[in-house]
Amino acid sequence: MQHRESERRPVKGTVYKRCNCTDPVTRKELRKRCPKLSRSDHGSWWAMHDIPPGPGGRRRRASLGPYATSTEADQALADSLAQLNPGAGTTPDNRDLTFGRYLDWWIENRADLKPSTRRGYSKHIEIYLKPGLGHLKLIELRDDHFDELYKAMRQVGRDQGTRRPSFMLQRLLEVRRDDPARRRPLGATTIARVHATARKALNDAVRRPSMPLRANPSMHAERPKPRRRPALLWTTPRVAAWERTGRIPSPVMVWTPAQTGAFLDFAAADRLYPLWHLVAHRGPRRGEAVGLGWPEVDLDAATAFIADNDPGIDDPFDDYGDAEDETTKSRASDRTITLDRTTVTVLKIWQRRQNAERTAAGDQWVECGKVFTHPDGRPLTPDGVSQRFDRLVTRYTTIRREHAEHGWDIDRLAAYHRMPAASIRAALEQGPLPPIRFHDMRHNAASLTYHATRDMKAVQNLLGHASIQFTGDIYTTLFEEADRDAAEAAAGLVPRTNLPDGWADFQNSSDTTEAAAPDPGETKPPGIEGPDLGL
Repeated sequence: MQHRESERRPVKGTVYKRCNCTDPVTRKELRKRCPKLSRSDHGSWWAMHDIPPGPGGRRRRASLGPYATSTEADQALADSLAQLNPGAGTTPDNRDLTFGRYLDWWIENRADLKPSTRRGYSKHIEIYLKPGLGHLKLIELRDDHFDELYKAMRQVGRDQGTRRPSFMLQRLLEVRRDDPARRRPLGATTIARVHATARKALNDAVRRPSMPLRANPSMHAERPKPRRRPALLWTTPRVAAWERTGRIPSPVMVWTPAQTGAFLDFAAADRLYPLWHLVAHRGPRRGEAVGLGWPEVDLDAATAFIADNDPGIDDPFDDYGDAEDETTKSRASDRTITLDRTTVTVLKIWQRRQNAERTAAGDQWVECGKVFTHPDGRPLTPDGVSQRFDRLVTRYTTIRREHAEHGWDIDRLAAYHRMPAASIRAALEQGPLPPIRFHDMRHNAASLTYHATRDMKAVQNLLGHASIQFTGDIYTTLFEEADRDAAEAAAGLVPRTNLPDGWADFQNSSDTTEAAAPDPGETKPPGIEGPDLGL
């Protein structure tokens, strides 16, 4: 049969059915002449079209197949013809072009995308935009179509009660059938990122004369606005409430300096202690720490240049958002950070250990050039690093619980968890350690820097934010704690000799003694041997 769009194309093509049955007399293949081809279970589908003639001007054809259905053959023909005839659609004016086919063409022909950006766009296309709206023609798209898509996205992973899921929601759930992780509820940040992908793709369509769009139908779609999550400090009342209820006040929580020191003391013998130490003190992003190479580290000059980033899986609460793979997010992210003397010492010890591992591995060593690696030289993965960090924090709490509930002493806990006694002692003596994400260690570095400098610009430069307003929005709540200390210090500068009556009563009742932050210079360096938590 003649392909339905081929007459409008410069190059023609056909889709047909054939088999490999042979004539019992001539022994030649019957191909399209087989009488059994009318049966659905007999033969296979093929496509064929002309291709430009060779140097001698002779006619040439390309054969495509076999395919199980005519639909597959028809699609293969259209794809092959599209390579010969520039343009994404099936007609010269692309008026029959579907949104799904346009998105496939758009992502394939974008030449300036970084690897992780391309992966992000492709994910949005495959599990949101194409299942939801891919069947509609490009010229049929309206803003209410995107309203419906975003409404269905908000319903993913949530109980619908007795209501029947909309057809849109059913299509979104269908592509999630084999991946339970994708059936979790979607936040406003994810919807905003999908909307950004659709908006970008359609803006490009509007700019192309070959496309039938003259306005972007997604521009005025209703969608929830992402709410930036403030970083909250794990104060004593919040820790006490967490121990009673297990509830975490905010997705973004930050340890106090004392809590940070307790974790570092506990993890001092862990193989990746240098990584924890670097992020806690100088605040590189997770992907920046994993991607850091030795050529960018100058231990003599006490500097590290942040240029590479391996983001791993997106975190909806990460202030970094959609990251780039081989380069950092912005010009502000390409930065040199200064290393304190303690961190330089920690990295020198780590470099010595890595050299010993290289020698032990011999020919099995994988030279990736990264600072932080597996024992055989393979680079770490961002998600593996986060999982190892989570296991350490959980183990800290587990050790405290086992000591309190079962009365296990330090020696028994050390043997059971295969950790040095000094690490066990740190967990038992330094108080509870509430959970944070590994990314939140970066917030600890911001907090420490602001406590030391009261300089928001210094924090912005350290973290590699493009905007000081963004830094302030993220850390306003956190820095109130430091500003309170500054207010007390400022009040203490004013000499007083005559105070109001009753002052002593309130002053004496409000005196508190807070645990002093550990001296960074006394942080224990990692040993050569330590427990491997399965990274």
